[in-house]
Amino acid sequence: MKATLRELEFAAKYFNEVQHTTMNPEGPGVVRIHLVPPKTEPALSQIYPSVAIINGQDVIPVNVSWSILLTALIIETNKYSGRPISQADADNIIDSACRTVKEVYPLISKRRLRTDIFRIMDTFRNIAYGKPVDEKIEYISLGDYAPLMRAPHRMDLMVSAMTRDGRWHCNQKCVHCYAAGQPGASEPELSTDEWKRIIDRCRAIGVPQVTFTGGEPTMRKDLFELIEYAKWFITRLNTNGVKLTPEYCADLKRASLDSLQITFYSCDEQVHNKLVGAEGFRATAAGIDNALAAGINLSVNTPLCTLNKNYVDTLKYLHEKGVIYVTCSGLITTGNAAAPESGRLQLTGAEIREVLSAAAKYCAENGMELSFTSPGWVDEAFCRELGLNVPTCGACLSNMAITPGGNVVPCQSWLSEPPLGNFLSIPWEGIWNSTACAARRKYSAAMSGQCPLRVRGGRNG
Repeated sequence: MKATLRELEFAAKYFNEVQHTTMNPEGPGVVRIHLVPPKTEPALSQIYPSVAIINGQDVIPVNVSWSILLTALIIETNKYSGRPISQADADNIIDSACRTVKEVYPLISKRRLRTDIFRIMDTFRNIAYGKPVDEKIEYISLGDYAPLMRAPHRMDLMVSAMTRDGRWHCNQKCVHCYAAGQPGASEPELSTDEWKRIIDRCRAIGVPQVTFTGGEPTMRKDLFELIEYAKWFITRLNTNGVKLTPEYCADLKRASLDSLQITFYSCDEQVHNKLVGAEGFRATAAGIDNALAAGINLSVNTPLCTLNKNYVDTLKYLHEKGVIYVTCSGLITTGNAAAPESGRLQLTGAEIREVLSAAAKYCAENGMELSFTSPGWVDEAFCRELGLNVPTCGACLSNMAITPGGNVVPCQSWLSEPPLGNFLSIPWEGIWNSTACAARRKYSAAMSGQCPLRVRGGRNG
């Protein structure tokens, strides 16, 4: 259906940046909404669907009329940013949003618009809380949505390099580290101000979520400052957990960090320490406790190999601590993981399936939520049988990464080849629409269920 002149005028005025607001910001039950504007083709009178990203996880297509209504609502809501909203304020917000939308749809009653606002809010709230949704939502895959995208939904910021001044710059030396020894992971680190410029530019191009990673991002003294500077985004921190003292976790909370992922190899102290190349078990275990005590949204990730394939034992250990969200993965065969020492510890596809079957059963019986994040190890039917999401490659599609020196790469493991361009010096359209980036995005959009780094390395299944 062709867009009306009023719709096109609204799109020209408001559909040029991501809109963001937070419901119930002090929690519990925070709902953060990022509305990614649609692609428009005024010459063809065409406006494509927007997508709403709920709490950085659920990606929901939104039709044109609801996009206009939601945009107006977010703009009015944000006028009250930083203070509690009374019932009178809420009524004023809704009335103002309805007046704006009636300029686009003059024949629709204010009563109908108010009803639609409550339907939208109830729908997003239920999605965020994992409750049944009354509305019929036409979900769209990222593969189908790819031609309409202008930027990834998540940018991984590799703020800490693996080396600094020619010396190792991490408090562990993991056997399976995907970044170790890769050129892109050992660039001179950008300054605080340069990373702030990158964060500003991520917002300008429409990226709603950023992850602080490395290397080991907690090695940076300005990490809290950078996280707080990025509070407009959904923010996540990936860490080995060694530095997560109670005070450190309190500072992360004050910086408005949304979620934290800790890598934890095994409940067996000797196994964990062997795999991280340091005596890190006790500090990481304490870091998990401290993050939970601070009320930070926590997930614990375990890269699987032959030494920790008794993964259920680790799940039991984490369950006793109160961990709910867990992820596991196969090994990404780059960096140290491409070396013989790591290769000897690789699980086969059959072994991965055996581990996942036991893990999924334990999690289902004990109120834990499990995700397997590595494409190319198990097939779609197996994942669906276990009730797991099907992992796919999101490189140059749902996610990209920026190296310590400011270069854009397809994903944070893609560090041995020339970058796609420097984020601070090359126009974004030149990177996003480049031949290399478009080719990688086309591969990801095919949703083949394969990791190109594994395929290239001759490992698949």
